[in-house]
Amino acid sequence: MLYDAFDLQSDLAQQMRGWGRLLDSAWSPWAMWGEPINWMSAGARMMMRTGLTFARPAYGIETVMVGNREVAVAEEKVEVTPFGTLLRFRKDIVTEQPKVLVVAPLSGHFATLLRATVRTMLPDHDVYITDWHNARDVPLSDGVFGFDDYVAHLVGFLQTMGEGSHIVAVCQPAVQALAAAAVMAQTKDPAAPRSMTLMAGPVDCRVNPTGVNELATSKPIEWFEQNLIATVPSRHKGAGRKVYPGFVQVSAFMSMNAKRHIQGHADLFWHFANGEVDKATAIESFYDEYFAVLDLAADFYLETVKTVFQDYTLAKNELTWRGEAIDMRAVRRTALMTVEGERDDICAPGQTMAAHDLCTSLPPYMRTHHLQAGVGHYGVFAGRKWENQIYPQVRNFIQSHA
Repeated sequence: MLYDAFDLQSDLAQQMRGWGRLLDSAWSPWAMWGEPINWMSAGARMMMRTGLTFARPAYGIETVMVGNREVAVAEEKVEVTPFGTLLRFRKDIVTEQPKVLVVAPLSGHFATLLRATVRTMLPDHDVYITDWHNARDVPLSDGVFGFDDYVAHLVGFLQTMGEGSHIVAVCQPAVQALAAAAVMAQTKDPAAPRSMTLMAGPVDCRVNPTGVNELATSKPIEWFEQNLIATVPSRHKGAGRKVYPGFVQVSAFMSMNAKRHIQGHADLFWHFANGEVDKATAIESFYDEYFAVLDLAADFYLETVKTVFQDYTLAKNELTWRGEAIDMRAVRRTALMTVEGERDDICAPGQTMAAHDLCTSLPPYMRTHHLQAGVGHYGVFAGRKWENQIYPQVRNFIQSHA
């Protein structure tokens, strides 16, 4: 019922976008007449933005500066599974650079949310990313995808990349990246990463709990299953699959900062009305990404809530993978860096740094922590402070262990 209702709403939104395009084409030629024509044209542009989309946006990284030379960038699908693609941003250079797997979160948005992260890292690294697929488009015949399967994907992707790789996990997958490093350490896998950088990830949610953490512990796991899990309708490829819908997650995120999003759309309207193209484009680009959503496989979502946010299994060093215990103390040859934002209201300071308390076998010279002043959650991996203050330290850390 939940998903059917959303599909009906999506159909209505599509009609609204169609009317918006029609009205925009009617009013735009008369824009030189000023108000109120510009207001009506701006209203039509807002109508064109009605609703969400389930289509993955493009990364749009076609070139990058390497040294003083602009080089071409091509997306290369290195490995494809039903639930994700190991995507490489191949550069037209002969110089060997450190291979880095950027691990994107599965939290309602596509991996393109890390576009800025990838673009910043590309000049100095051979960058790969976990390009997760929309669970609603994965047929039931392709099986399930749970917490262990996420970890297995990271292990498999690192093995495909080969020895000497590094891993940078952003937000939620800091947990799975740490688990994958421990699994590969215990099995003495030669492809175990040389370093892992965990950025704003919920390693120990008992530390400085946020509103997100309190919500996760306010209800039993059965409540989440009964109220937040939906069945994909027959009109989609993944018909019958149980999912945590992306539209539910995005709605939850927006409710946490409702005033900011309302103001953002008000600003967008007036930028349209006043002909401020650059300012309007900046806001449009943000919301084009923010409103592109994907569904999570129900198994992965529920297991993550239970394991990470309710039972604190990793924080207690009691995590298992495919029935076998994982000991974080097994990590001895993978250097560890943790990064946090001072104003992060999703993953508070201290939650990611807790990884150092688990990886006790690492000597001091193989570990470091950075707390970035003045940034919230997204500022850890995007924006000026990421580019100018955080990234240089991440780059130096990777290079020192390459």
